[in-house]
Amino acid sequence: MKVNLLSCSPVSLPLATEFIVTTTAFSTLPLAPAMLENLASLGYHTMTPIQAQSLPVILAGRDIIAKAKTGSGKTATFAIGLLNKLDVKQFATQALVLCPTRELADQVAKEIRRLARFTHNVKVLTLCGGVSIGPQLGSLERGAHIVVGTPGRIVDHLGKGSLSLQYLQQLVLDEADRMLEMGFADALETVLQACPLQRQTLLFSATYPEAIQKISAHCQHNPVSVTVDSLHSDQHIEQHFYELQDASQKQSAVLTLLAHYQPQASIVFCNTKQQCDDVCADLRAAGISALALHGDLEQRDRDQTLVRFSNKSCSVLVATDVAARGLDIKGLDAVINIELSRDPEVHVHRIGRTGRAGETGLALSLIAPNEVPRLNRLEDYLQQTLTLESLPTTQQNPAELQPQMVTLCIDGGRKDKLRPGDILGALTKDAGLSGDTIGKIDIFDFCAYVAVNTTVAKKALQHLQQGKLKGKKFKARQVR
Repeated sequence: MKVNLLSCSPVSLPLATEFIVTTTAFSTLPLAPAMLENLASLGYHTMTPIQAQSLPVILAGRDIIAKAKTGSGKTATFAIGLLNKLDVKQFATQALVLCPTRELADQVAKEIRRLARFTHNVKVLTLCGGVSIGPQLGSLERGAHIVVGTPGRIVDHLGKGSLSLQYLQQLVLDEADRMLEMGFADALETVLQACPLQRQTLLFSATYPEAIQKISAHCQHNPVSVTVDSLHSDQHIEQHFYELQDASQKQSAVLTLLAHYQPQASIVFCNTKQQCDDVCADLRAAGISALALHGDLEQRDRDQTLVRFSNKSCSVLVATDVAARGLDIKGLDAVINIELSRDPEVHVHRIGRTGRAGETGLALSLIAPNEVPRLNRLEDYLQQTLTLESLPTTQQNPAELQPQMVTLCIDGGRKDKLRPGDILGALTKDAGLSGDTIGKIDIFDFCAYVAVNTTVAKKALQHLQQGKLKGKKFKARQVR
């Protein structure tokens, strides 16, 4: 019989103080030497607060419910826990990670693969909607140790019998609050019914609504609660709130802020899809390299948009809150809120896209007269007084924000056994391009993207079109 997740009684989740640690070195954890060596090679020397509090709990086999802000290192936290327990010789699905969006699932799967480099033959499979289910069925026939996916597509595979969770030992609910917001409660319930009762369940959430406690009460056994401060330090994020006389000034105000601060990479957050498209169109009309990201885009377009923004071949991403959490966007100089979010916690997650990993960032919010009540709620949440400022004056041209990279697309990917090293080698060794002109390389199942400096774009594209990768010719084009 299925149990309604949202009708269960919430439970009290006390912090298990016996697991609190005072040291933050990964070497103090009971991990395999090969794992520690791989962590060091990836630059993981000191644990973040969420890792220091959660990893001893996870490695001890306990269930956990963890709350932490975006960019806190939670993905590596549960990935290390999954890999530590994995038995590679048992070729069955031993761990399942559920994510609210395909973008987050792809990011999580990539991080797990990076951390799994110390062990040979670890198979990580991504199962998400928005793409054909046929190739996924073929991949499942060959098996996987760890499956990362979205609730709807996982339910599809369970219904078809193509995915078995008979040998599952660990279940991760990543961004659980976001999954509930997106209406995945029934799908989560179906997945839980398919999981063995004897398992470890790791629940990660940016917020603690009552529904999260109800899920925990239903699917976890005596979980340890871990909370890491969800607010952002003023040392890393500089916030400004700009007062406008009328909401109609907002789109011109965005141009003013971009011209004044000249961020190389920024996200403009909008509350609606229509506003997102309108702002993006205005920025392009002003000569700014901008792309829109929201839920109405086809999955391939969403993938390309995120690839181009993350590899620095687009300067401004105009997005709804689909991009507020869980996306791997490094080196973000500024976040601009064209409207304040109705939820103060969402505001915190938005601005948390910048000022990550010890870097500094800007959070710039535009306030129309009708948004003052939202500003007051944000003040109460942050427990501080927020000062309204006038827009800065500037003589600079925002159209000067042109990216130094362009994106090339190759019609071959993971299924063709292409790896980043193959593309890098073709462009540096074979085409003779300097390594510092080659940027981020992203490999998908059936395509690959490489960012190259604008000064060598023509030569790089010509070589990819005329040359070979792993002895085979592939079509290539510039993404515009």
